[in-house]
Amino acid sequence: MFTGIVEERGEIVDRHDLGDSVRLTVRGPLTTSDARAGDSIAVNGCCLTVVSPGSDSFQADVMRESLDRTSLGALAPGATVNLERAVLATARMGGHLVQGHVDGTATLLSRTPSEHWEVLVFALPAGLERYVASKGSIAVDGVSLTVVEVGDIRGSPSFTVSLIPTTLVATTLGELPVGASVNIEVDVIAKYVERLLAPASTPRSAS
Repeated sequence: MFTGIVEERGEIVDRHDLGDSVRLTVRGPLTTSDARAGDSIAVNGCCLTVVSPGSDSFQADVMRESLDRTSLGALAPGATVNLERAVLATARMGGHLVQGHVDGTATLLSRTPSEHWEVLVFALPAGLERYVASKGSIAVDGVSLTVVEVGDIRGSPSFTVSLIPTTLVATTLGELPVGASVNIEVDVIAKYVERLLAPASTPRSAS
């Protein structure tokens, strides 16, 4: 479990193709400082398991499901990524409950700078808009953000967020170009509510 509060910006230093998966080597001195094999670290919002920790980097395997569903498959050496260690039970919940289970990818449609913040508009994958609400929470590349509004651009669902200077500097979102793909995780509470309100299925009778 994570909070969406990015601890540091790391770097992909190596990518090894294993056929049906990829092994990434990620540099991040802070997040690796106490990492052990088996620990969870969110890389651009995707929960990865540490396979081999080093002094300032760690290796993690990304399976085919994650490569297909997230933007991790496009990462190459030199790419900058958002890193966060799994949250401790004693830590403050600074963001919101983030599982590191990416629901899909969104595309940055526009970014409008102002004096003290920047407004970003993203296109949502079809089907995810029902989980996104104005003033609700959403994780974008592992960053916990508050949704300003949910809209519709050229017939496609979209959402808007405002980034403060700290977020622009401390995460990769400050340098994200228009047209870039980001990992999206909607609020897990919304998915559970939908599941609970769905009509119960009739159990099969024993034959």
